[in-house]
Amino acid sequence: MSEDPERFDGMLLNMATQLEGGVQELLDLVFSFLARKTDFYIGGLQGQSEKIIMDKFKKHQKIALEKQAKLQEEREEEERKRQEKIAKKKAEEEKRYAEAREEPKIKELTDEEAERLQKELNKKKEQINDKVELNDVNENKPDSGEKVEKSPEEEEDEKDKGKLKPNAGNGADLPNYSWTQTLNETEVKIPFKVPFALKAKDMVVQIDKKHIKAGLKGHPLVLDGELHNDIKVEDSTWCIQEKKDLIISLEKVNKMEWWSRLVTTDPEINTKKVEPENSKLSDLDGETRSMVEKMMYDQRQREMGLPTSDEQKKRDILKNFMAAHPEMDFSKAKFS
Repeated sequence: MSEDPERFDGMLLNMATQLEGGVQELLDLVFSFLARKTDFYIGGLQGQSEKIIMDKFKKHQKIALEKQAKLQEEREEEERKRQEKIAKKKAEEEKRYAEAREEPKIKELTDEEAERLQKELNKKKEQINDKVELNDVNENKPDSGEKVEKSPEEEEDEKDKGKLKPNAGNGADLPNYSWTQTLNETEVKIPFKVPFALKAKDMVVQIDKKHIKAGLKGHPLVLDGELHNDIKVEDSTWCIQEKKDLIISLEKVNKMEWWSRLVTTDPEINTKKVEPENSKLSDLDGETRSMVEKMMYDQRQREMGLPTSDEQKKRDILKNFMAAHPEMDFSKAKFS
């Protein structure tokens, strides 16, 4: 057997998708070729050709079953970790709730205590301002007509206005189909409301490196457009699920990118709101994992109205600078 059998996958997959009978017709075509163009059936001892076929069948059946068993074990392990995480989170919430119930009731403050508490709150509020501008230390206020420049974060937020919020699978639910994604692949689901069970021969599916076509024979295509980015055609597949849904799996070339849309004509999703699965972080290399964890941390901080890791670093630098220069007066500095 060839040292790299996968190099023929693209050719065989293309043949299988073009044959109306799918895999069954592909096998029929292979055996027909052996009968017409070789002496496979008559060249050896009686029964030898059948033995060869069964040996190869059992060999690859064993490989497929082992692969399926391994995938099942991985799914069960992921589910176990997910349940452990849910249980841990629930326990933490119950602990916080119990501690909150045990806290003493709020007592009425004296005027002196209220004044001291207000000063402390004001001080903390100043410490968590998003940015501090040190170059505007004079008392003059900017003219009312002066243009206020937006921060890069604000400009990015402006660009994200109007974009869709990702669905539970970090993709989008559109009128005629939906799609989800991980860093490795993108999956498309096209439901068909037809009064019969769908078969491979009823489908029109063409997957290219940067283009995709999909639909039902004799009907307008549901998908026909340029993909957001390149895919590996030889590792991309499609199948019919529950005799009514077309499922297409597209293997990404760039595994460091979240797609903002499936095809270029789709509305974009806000990739800042993508939520990668924690259980998949272990599959990434050290540098990529650190980057993804930082993105997740910053996203949680924004949702809670707290500074991101970069913003906290800036504040720490400023705090150290102010502590190192007590002779400077920061009381008139502009905070924004």
